[in-house]
Amino acid sequence: MAGVTEMPKQRVVVLFDARSILVAAGVLLGLAATVGFLLLAQAGLILIAIALFLAVALNPAVEFVERRGLGRAWSVAAVYSLALAISVCLALVFVPPLVEQVTRLVDGLPDLVADLTRGQGPLGFLETKYHVVEQVRTATANQGAGSVLGDASSALTAVEDVATTLVGLVIIAVLTFFMLLEGPEWRRRVVDLVPDRNRPAVERIGSGVYRAVGGFVTGNLLASLLAGAVATTIMLVTGVPYAIPLGLFAAIIELVPYVGPVAVTVLVSGVALTQGTAIALVVFVLLAVYHLIEGHTLRPLIYGRALKLSPLSVLVAIVVGTEIAGILGALAAIPIAGSIRVVVVELLRQRNGPDAAAALDRPG
Repeated sequence: MAGVTEMPKQRVVVLFDARSILVAAGVLLGLAATVGFLLLAQAGLILIAIALFLAVALNPAVEFVERRGLGRAWSVAAVYSLALAISVCLALVFVPPLVEQVTRLVDGLPDLVADLTRGQGPLGFLETKYHVVEQVRTATANQGAGSVLGDASSALTAVEDVATTLVGLVIIAVLTFFMLLEGPEWRRRVVDLVPDRNRPAVERIGSGVYRAVGGFVTGNLLASLLAGAVATTIMLVTGVPYAIPLGLFAAIIELVPYVGPVAVTVLVSGVALTQGTAIALVVFVLLAVYHLIEGHTLRPLIYGRALKLSPLSVLVAIVVGTEIAGILGALAAIPIAGSIRVVVVELLRQRNGPDAAAALDRPG
C-alpha cells in the first residue's frame, strides 16, 4: 500500500545467567523438600499444632498470674494444674452420659436402618423417593461379607487406635506444658539472632502475630464452647436424641468459622427429623437464629479486633487451608492469614512510613 513504511522487526533476546538458574532450581528443590517433609511428618505436626493451640489459649492466664508476682514456672504450674483439674471434672461429668448415648446410638442403628429399608419413619422418604438403601447395597456389593480374620483385624485396629489416641493425648499434654514454660525464652533467643537495626521491626512483628493468633485462638475457643453448649441445650429441651455426643461434635466443628455453624445446623436438624418434622423445624430455626446473632456479634468481634481480616479474606483462607490440610488446615489458615497481614503491615511501615501502615492496619 502506497505511503506506508514497514517498521523493521525487532527481536527480543532474554538472557539467563547460570546463577539465576541455580537459584531458581534451589528454590524449587527447597519447596519440594519442605512439602515432602510436611507429608512425612504430618502426624507429628498435627500433635504439635494442637499443643501450640492449647498453649496459646492458656498463655494469657499464665501471664495474668505472672503479673501478680509469681515466677513463670509457678504460674505455668498453677494454670496448667487448674486446666487439668477442670478437664478431669468435665470428663467425669460428661463421659458417662457420652458413652451411654453413643451406645444407644449404636444399638439403635439397626432399627433405624430397618425403618429406612421399609420406607417407614421420619427418614423413610429417603428410601421411597431416592432408594438410598439400594444404592448403598450396590456400592458395597463388591466388598464381601467379611470373615473371622477380618473381625479380628478390625478389633486389633480398634485397640491400636485407642492406644495411639492415649499416647497422643500424653504427648500433647507434655508439649503444651513445655511450650508454656519455655515459650518466652525461645522468643528471646530468636530475637537475639536478629541484627540490632532490624530488631525493633522483628519485635513488632512478633508481638502483632502473638496478639492476632492469641486473640483468635482464645476467642474462637470460647465461641465454639458456647455454641456447643447452646446446641446441646436445644437438643435436650426439644428431645432430640444423642444430645451430648452431638453437642461435643458441634463444639469441635464450630472451631471452623462460617463452615462449622452451617454443618452443625444441618446435622442437628437432620437428626431431629427422627423425632418429627415439627421438632426438626424448631431446632433448625433456633440454631439458625443463634448462629445469625453470633455471626453478627461475637465472631466479627474476634476477627475484627484480633485478626483485622475481612469476611472475604477469612473465606479465602478457609478454602485454601481446607484444600491443603482438611479441617485442621481450615482452622490454622485463619491465624496464618492474620499473621501474614501483620508482616505486610510492617513491610509497609518500613517502606512508606507509619501512615501507610496505619491505613491498612484496620479491621476488614
